[in-house]
Order: sequence, then structure tokens, then C-alpha cells
Amino acid sequence: MATALQIYLQDHLAGATFGLELVERSRRNNEGTELGDRLQELAVEIRADREALEAVMSAAGADRSHLKTSAAWALEKVGRLKPNGRVRGYTALGRLLELEALVVGITGKRALWRGLQDSVAQVPSLQAFDFAALAERAENQLGRVEQLRLDAARAVIG
Repeated sequence: MATALQIYLQDHLAGATFGLELVERSRRNNEGTELGDRLQELAVEIRADREALEAVMSAAGADRSHLKTSAAWALEKVGRLKPNGRVRGYTALGRLLELEALVVGITGKRALWRGLQDSVAQVPSLQAFDFAALAERAENQLGRVEQLRLDAARAVIG
């Protein structure tokens, strides 16, 4: 039976899968723009964070939940069906909603790293990880995405 830590890590891996798919889609939708370039940088970092989480899971003895990661992948695809003010095509509203979802995801990731940092003394197998640096990177990502989100909100709201 999986421990609470293992389930927690599996849930965050599902969230990381959703976030990576989302940032990649948003990057593609904004390719050739400054926003697309910034999202490319973010995608590289989110991929690295997901790999770090997989290493943490391995150290904690947490198996990947293919059901959870597959469901997260599918949920991101289903999210594309949400009406965004136009029957077809990418809109400024769609861009804003993508960035808001990334803010939520990065906030959750920052909470994960901070929680693990605070609890690492209780889990010897995780003491080799630099959770403070991972939390700091998430904080930096959050600041950057928040600025992009505000720019997108101005474009939608006026």
C-alpha cells in the first residue's frame, strides 16, 4: 500500500504533467513572439522540475501512477475545448486563461518544494535534494509568469 508521501508525489507528478503539456501548448500558440520565447524558457525549466520530481519519487520509493499522469494529460487536452469567445482559433482570452492556469500550477509546485524542504529531516532518502533551490526557482517562475499574465489581462480587459 502506498504511503501518504508516495500518493502526494504521484499527485504532484500528475500536476507537473498537466503543466508541462499546458506550457508547451501555449508556447506553440505564441511561437515567433516574445511571449513564445519566454514560454520556451519556462518549458525547459518545468521539464527540469518534473525530472527532479521523478528523481525525488524514485528516492522515496514512489512508483509513477500511470492512471493519474494519463488523466492529467487527457484533462489538459479536454481543457482545449473550453469556449474562449471564438469557435476556432487562439484568442487573447485563451492566452490569459493558460497563463492563469500556469500560475496556479507553479504555486502548487512551490508549495511541494517548500513542504519537502520543511520535512526532509524526517525522510533520510530525500536529504540529498536541494529543495530550497527548487522552491526558489518556482518563486522566480511565478514572478515571471505573473507579469506575463498581467500583460495578457490588460490585452483582454482593456
